[in-house]
Amino acid sequence: MTRFQAPSGTRDILPPESGRLEEVVARFARVVELAGYGLVVSPLFEDVGVFRRGMGESSEIVRKEMYEFEDKGGRLLALRPEGTAPVVRAFIEHQPPTVWKAWYVTPAFRYERPQAGRYRQHHQLGVEAIGSADPDLDVEVIALLAGFFSSLGLERVELRVSSMGDGACLPAYRTALRSYLAAHEGALCAEHAARYRENPLRVLDCKRPSCRQVREGAPRLRHALCEPCAAHLARVCAGLDALGIAYKEDDFLVRGFDYYTRTTFEFSSLALEAAQDAIGGGGRYDGLAELLGGRPTPGIGFASGIERLLLACDAEGVLPSRPSPVTVFVADVAGGSVARDLTHELRRAGIGCERAFDGRSLKAQLRLADRAGARLALIVGPEEAAAGAVTLRVLRGPQAGHQERLARSGLAEAVAAWLA
Repeated sequence: MTRFQAPSGTRDILPPESGRLEEVVARFARVVELAGYGLVVSPLFEDVGVFRRGMGESSEIVRKEMYEFEDKGGRLLALRPEGTAPVVRAFIEHQPPTVWKAWYVTPAFRYERPQAGRYRQHHQLGVEAIGSADPDLDVEVIALLAGFFSSLGLERVELRVSSMGDGACLPAYRTALRSYLAAHEGALCAEHAARYRENPLRVLDCKRPSCRQVREGAPRLRHALCEPCAAHLARVCAGLDALGIAYKEDDFLVRGFDYYTRTTFEFSSLALEAAQDAIGGGGRYDGLAELLGGRPTPGIGFASGIERLLLACDAEGVLPSRPSPVTVFVADVAGGSVARDLTHELRRAGIGCERAFDGRSLKAQLRLADRAGARLALIVGPEEAAAGAVTLRVLRGPQAGHQERLARSGLAEAVAAWLA
């Protein structure tokens, strides 16, 4: 008989690691909700056009990595490879008042080569702020991601900032860059030598040494920015300076999707290898709503991959696994009825507790209590059951080994006092 396993490029996330994932999401929610961002939950699959139009037909994810399928009604759909386009589609569909501030946590699906911190199903956190072109909103969004990383205890983080320009200045830069790359076509990697004419900006984002060497002599987009785009970038940088957020300007930071305009940014972990050091980034996408059939509406956002983020936390020795919420273990060797009722009573009082099943011996139950990390055991044998009492035994701490008998009445309050 076939023994099934998780599909290639995916994995099961089990305790205690799943608890760390929960903690990351909880801290993220606390940071962004203080700034007025609300949770948006959208479908895991969308019409394939949401991503083809939004991310661009030439993007590597659309061309190579997107999971597409036809449903039983003949509709061509795609599993979500990223979080921005679905949120913008939801904005267009529901028309909430602007500035609309949304945050999300979602699985993302990409058919790519699995690597450290990146799987074919991974998990992303992100925010989107839609409805304002104000560069101060860019500063707010970048500051939120910086603050989130700080809340996790990360210190070895580097921020890079750039501008993609807009429809007024980017086309001329594309033409200049395409001409430059044509003169160096033979030095490009095989993929971009064949495709640079379609979208020359992809070469600037390529990680292969040959393309990196070519790009060093390429024209700088910063020098091609029109006056409004240059002023927008200057205001963003001034805002980051005012907030004390360190950054570097990076002429080659173009991000990977066609929807980006003006501000782009990326955070890297200096504690990780350079090939897998990106832990979050994003930018402005002032034309995306229009691409998806809505009115022209500016927006900006970011995404951060949770798995990669946890690798950065491990590299810096922060965000350890949370201690077990189970502080009490009820060891019942008198039939199990007391354990059934007492665990219910203690949980209603807000006390984490566990019990054994299947009539295990006291020794076996105490082993389970130790494995659960319980601080106290409440032991119930025939004598305690008949007397309406329990024997409290301290399992951890300075008083480990101490025992005393307690009455069942008022037990929750007595246990809470021991745990205080």
